Amino acid sequence: MSHLLLSNIPFYLFPSALLFTIYYLFFFSSTTCLFSFPLASISNFSPTMTCNLSHSLSFSSLLLFPPPPAGGSYFMISRSLGPEFGGAVGLCFYLRTTFDGAMYILGAIEILLMYMTPKAAIFVSPLHPEGEAAAMLNDMRVYGSICLLLMSLLVFVGVKYVNKLASVFLACVILSIISIYIGALVSAFKPPHFPTTGLTLDPSHVPTLMETTYLWQQFCHSPEHNASCDEYFIWNNFSEIEGIPGLASGIISENLWSSYLSKGDVVEKGSLSSSHAAHPASTRQPYVFADITTSFTLLVGIFFPSVTGIMAGSNRSGDLKDAQRSIPVGTILAILTTSIVYLSNVVLFGACIDGVVLRDKFGDSVKGYLVVGTLAWPTPWVIVIGSFFSTCGAGLQSLTGAPRLLQAIAKDNIIPFLRVFGHGKANGEPTWVLLLTALIAELGILIASLDLVFYIFFDFGFFLMCYLFVNLACALQTLLRTPNWRPRFSYYHWYCYTHIHKTLTHTPSHTLTHSDLCLCCSSVSWTLPFLGMTVCLALMFIFSWYYAIIGMVITGMIYKYIEYQGAEKEWRHGIRGLSLSAARYALLRPQLLVLLTLDEDAHVKSPRLLTFASQLKAGKGLTIVGTVVSGNFLQSYGEALAAEQTLKHLMDKERVKGFCQCIVAQKPREGISHMIQSSGLGGMKPNTVVMGWPHAWRQSEDPQSWKTFISNRLTAPPLFLSDTVRVTTAAHQALLVPKNISLFPTNSEPCADGYIDVWWIVHDGGMLMLLPFLLRQHKVWRKCGMRIFTVAQMEDNSIQMKKDLATFLYHLRIEAEVEVVEMHDSDISAYTYERTLMMEQRSQMLRQMRLSKSDREKEVRSGQMKRLMSGKPYMLVTHRFSGAVGNFPHKTSQYRITHSGCSTPEGFRDMLSIRPDHSNVRRMNSEGDENYMEFLEVLTEGLERVLLVRGGGSEVITIYS
Repeated sequence: MSHLLLSNIPFYLFPSALLFTIYYLFFFSSTTCLFSFPLASISNFSPTMTCNLSHSLSFSSLLLFPPPPAGGSYFMISRSLGPEFGGAVGLCFYLRTTFDGAMYILGAIEILLMYMTPKAAIFVSPLHPEGEAAAMLNDMRVYGSICLLLMSLLVFVGVKYVNKLASVFLACVILSIISIYIGALVSAFKPPHFPTTGLTLDPSHVPTLMETTYLWQQFCHSPEHNASCDEYFIWNNFSEIEGIPGLASGIISENLWSSYLSKGDVVEKGSLSSSHAAHPASTRQPYVFADITTSFTLLVGIFFPSVTGIMAGSNRSGDLKDAQRSIPVGTILAILTTSIVYLSNVVLFGACIDGVVLRDKFGDSVKGYLVVGTLAWPTPWVIVIGSFFSTCGAGLQSLTGAPRLLQAIAKDNIIPFLRVFGHGKANGEPTWVLLLTALIAELGILIASLDLVFYIFFDFGFFLMCYLFVNLACALQTLLRTPNWRPRFSYYHWYCYTHIHKTLTHTPSHTLTHSDLCLCCSSVSWTLPFLGMTVCLALMFIFSWYYAIIGMVITGMIYKYIEYQGAEKEWRHGIRGLSLSAARYALLRPQLLVLLTLDEDAHVKSPRLLTFASQLKAGKGLTIVGTVVSGNFLQSYGEALAAEQTLKHLMDKERVKGFCQCIVAQKPREGISHMIQSSGLGGMKPNTVVMGWPHAWRQSEDPQSWKTFISNRLTAPPLFLSDTVRVTTAAHQALLVPKNISLFPTNSEPCADGYIDVWWIVHDGGMLMLLPFLLRQHKVWRKCGMRIFTVAQMEDNSIQMKKDLATFLYHLRIEAEVEVVEMHDSDISAYTYERTLMMEQRSQMLRQMRLSKSDREKEVRSGQMKRLMSGKPYMLVTHRFSGAVGNFPHKTSQYRITHSGCSTPEGFRDMLSIRPDHSNVRRMNSEGDENYMEFLEVLTEGLERVLLVRGGGSEVITIYS
């Protein structure tokens, strides 16, 4: 036997209460045995720490810019997995957050009525305990409703006042925590007098007060000495021990290991001896009994709500100036800070407080006196006030974040009957949603039972479900490697740090850039989100498997309702539209149709065109490789099969996954047109055409061969460039034309260094920015940097242009250098005039246009350019290795060209080495296909590797994806 703890001893007349803090710190220390055993508590803390850390890292990686207007996790999930998942999880998360507000308010009122102002009770309680509890619940309903009204009015007035009060509340919590550390240190020299009573044989613990009248009445049936008494009371001495022996007592050795109790077990101190009398079996005796069976899973479930406060900041993401910077730093620091506070308090409580006191759930042995308040320095009121303000602050945060979450759902119009809650005040404050939130929270206040409000929605696992789907979104985005997955925060996997260490160890001279980190981490960093997702799912079933199933059913029903409503709105038919509702514009990826040319021996002329396509695709998405056989289908069917086998063999060699297609047509231009129209199946249709550049079009003796852009065979009739471009334009498909494709690297020739230079003049929806990003996902281009060039005239504000372009790239989450090239109108006119003369000499433009020199000069200086196709000029992407880049100036000021520099042969030769400039497009007259071909030749002259890009008009590379 051991020392048994006694309850209801009269010289401790302090009431008990549930002590709330913003992270439940004091709640656990005074009401559960969680803090009794440091090692066991650390093991209990590990799952919640893993769950929260993985969620925070995944959430930080999913952050977009501009910051989510509101909604936090809902916005992330809906933009990553679709509005169905986002709406279902977000609505459940909203309900849980709203009831959290009611729970925090009830906790504050309980502290107020039981610790701060007990005389403020309105209802008079009868003598029996049940009536006292009912009166307490009624008081909590009244005061809770008043507190909810005041908090709602404060949130309605403005968030800035909530933020000001939050600073005050936070200061109180910090002071309370500091007082615990100081009190623990002081206890090493002067432990507080905190006795607790029990029965034991150890005579050293027997006080001067022995068998008193009160004790006799508690354990015996009559006041007579020969009365029938409790056996354990008869054979053991009444004693008292110090409940807080102090930091230097060595009590931590007893509290180091776990000691779970079953329901009905007596709380006892095993290190003290007692008689071998049987344990008391009746709860009528004043012993301290365990009211529930404790276990690892139960304590994890109790502890988990203490770490859900990290979601408060994400719910108000729209109020932050830079969410991409603030939320990751703030959330991770919050997790680390609270983890240190929790674990250090676990150790301190185990080292200062006796285990029997910590296992006394309701504080019966000390009449509900505050254990942490006694330990804290200088007074227990520091803990009481800190707990009160922390619960008030947590309630305000819930009432502030929950309306913004529901407003974000209502604004997306995914649930029709919530549409009215998408509106608010002129400044965007959710007025109507705040009213609804207050009404729902009032339901929790009317329940009044703190434990019941806590378990109503927590057991359904709505918090864990939200964490689960955030991790799922991050894991899927990383596995699928969609083009919109460009996380600015990419440090969410241990492999990143391992890769960084290996890279710097083997190549010390290599400079590791942020882009390298993003490419490294985003390629394999799905394991930590997947681990977090697994832990969240496991915790849901550990806490309560049947409630977890109910929560999943509720979420699934909301999902199907949103899916049906969204499909009905978009497709005008709910059921049939469901199968088509998975398409997302934000997941745009180039689906390629690669047009190859075969020679007379049925060999591919430019196999590196397919190599380039494989590098651009990185094994993802649709790829169709096609060619055209000239002739009659019945007669040329065998040639078509041979050509198809050639394409399949090349695709296997280049490890390109896709389909090959060979079309037989009388005219290749018609075959290409048919291929562009018919390629693909259903939604799997190419949106980008890739074709090679005709290098020898000037030297051909055929007067029409310069127009040949793709010929299936050398003897085949030509396909006109203008026809090809116009066909892709009509089909709303993008067009990629690599020039000097033979100089492009193969898959076995990775670029050790260099740049991908993008000349960006016209905003084309962002595709020009996306292509270099996709190329850099491949190992060949991974180490290349990216530079964006744009042209400014003298009257333009080049500094502001550079700043705006850098900001736009930041919004797109693309790392690149920005350069602005300044040119004067006179410089441009002189340059275009000289280059036009050279173009005329080389291509016999005089014979085509029949213009005199004065007419040419007049047209060149007129500064007018008719855009050939729908007003959309070609965009230019150039790649250069570092050696080639050295031939060109690097500073923006060195790009400026003066008119006097063109008057000498040396100046003119320098002019030929400048970078291509799309301002020339607006100042050249390019009527006719021949002029257009010459213009492209002049535009790309001297460049080794060039990719000409023309958008199809439907590409949207959004900053919200």
